[in-house]
Amino acid sequence: MQIFDSHTHLNDTPYAGQEADFIQQAADLGVTEMAIVGSDTVLNDGALRLAQQYKALSAIIGWHPESAKDYTKVQEAQLIEQLQLPEVVALGEIGLDYHWDTSPRDVQRTVFERQIEIAKSLHMPISVHTRDALEDTYKILKETDVRDCGGIIHSFNGDSEWLKRFMDLGMQISFSGVVSFKNAREVHEAAKLCPLDVMLVETDAPYLTPTPYRGKQNQPGYTRYVVEVIAKLREVAPEEIAAATYANAHRIFKLGAI
Repeated sequence: MQIFDSHTHLNDTPYAGQEADFIQQAADLGVTEMAIVGSDTVLNDGALRLAQQYKALSAIIGWHPESAKDYTKVQEAQLIEQLQLPEVVALGEIGLDYHWDTSPRDVQRTVFERQIEIAKSLHMPISVHTRDALEDTYKILKETDVRDCGGIIHSFNGDSEWLKRFMDLGMQISFSGVVSFKNAREVHEAAKLCPLDVMLVETDAPYLTPTPYRGKQNQPGYTRYVVEVIAKLREVAPEEIAAATYANAHRIFKLGAI
């Protein structure tokens, strides 16, 4: 069984100096490839460094809504240059976060829209973060006609109606450890209904640790438990979920045949 963690932060502080160990631990659990996601200058550079160092890793770089207030023309020029490196497979994570509100909401929306424009110009998919902002996220994706570049709703936490609305825009749907949480009933239902040809799996490590390790630090290898819980919800073999999501990640990230 081969699993692709489509969204993880091995470039973050908890893993510093231990990246090789976590990559091996992931491989031991069947997680053989992963996309390392940035969110600002430091974490973008870290994602690139890891993707250049390890063949099984790819980079996703962009400006997270929490860092939108720090996005400038200088940062944009650097981002555009880095996006054209061969290790980069998507622009992200970008979007809206109305939970923490560390950047003004109008700034978040402007930076989100601008990065979608860049992705479209480069024919590159986007990885979208949305927290307490589903309506505005949907509105921007629809108005910017995101089909021109395609993308992923990362760590999907909506209900079946939101699943349908985002799929209607041509978005892929990525499930994280949230799908294993006992009280996340709407996400459980969405995971049952999501067509396999648009589904991805992720950890969002070091966050959102899935059962059976909830409460402990997450790690990329735990994508296996996301696969297993989705398989249980859908009453299919984990190998079926792993194979479909692995193929989907290769397709959207343009990584070639598997």
